Amino acid sequence: MRPGEFAKRVGVSVKTLHRWDETGKLPAKRTPSGHRYYLESDLAIALGKEVSKPSRKTVVYTRVSSSAQKPELQNQILAMEQFCLGQGLMVDEWMSEIGGGLNFKRRKFLKLISRILSGEIETLIVAHKDRLCRFAYDFVEYLATENDCSIIVVNQPSSSPQEELVEDLLSIVHCFSCRLYGSRNYTKNLTKDLRKNLDINTQNLTKYQKVQC
Repeated sequence: MRPGEFAKRVGVSVKTLHRWDETGKLPAKRTPSGHRYYLESDLAIALGKEVSKPSRKTVVYTRVSSSAQKPELQNQILAMEQFCLGQGLMVDEWMSEIGGGLNFKRRKFLKLISRILSGEIETLIVAHKDRLCRFAYDFVEYLATENDCSIIVVNQPSSSPQEELVEDLLSIVHCFSCRLYGSRNYTKNLTKDLRKNLDINTQNLTKYQKVQC
């Protein structure tokens, strides 16, 4: 919840909350852009109630394909902040990553999947399905469901421009082009070796025929 709402529920001023935050009496949580917010557990602490910390986490994952899209990543994070605050969702961790949606070896993506499989994450929040992966989202969702993790897809318009999809498609073309190019090189080298061996055999055959004559 926002500082103003939290201060009203606790019965103190926002300035008092700032002082508590600075002195460490009740540190505020912060979004990636530095805005303060509080959880229900903070309210319980402020009111002197006993609170048990949840063992599982709510994580927001954001992604763009390239470094050139960093401004879009910031916009995506801001949109997710507003959504979570508006819905009263308590976020424990924010994960941001730069990498193509077709790349399943993204470091943070793999770490995210591992934590889901280990049961550490209770809720995963993404702006759009393609923020997790361009394809195979249903499989990722299946893994999450099997490990008691729910995925909230905000369905914000894709935070990255349409060029990102083009980049992903170009990466597919590039991948297959490399394979095809490698195949052609292999065929070229094989043909060269065969011709070389054929020339050697022809020369040997000619010498043999001359000897026989």
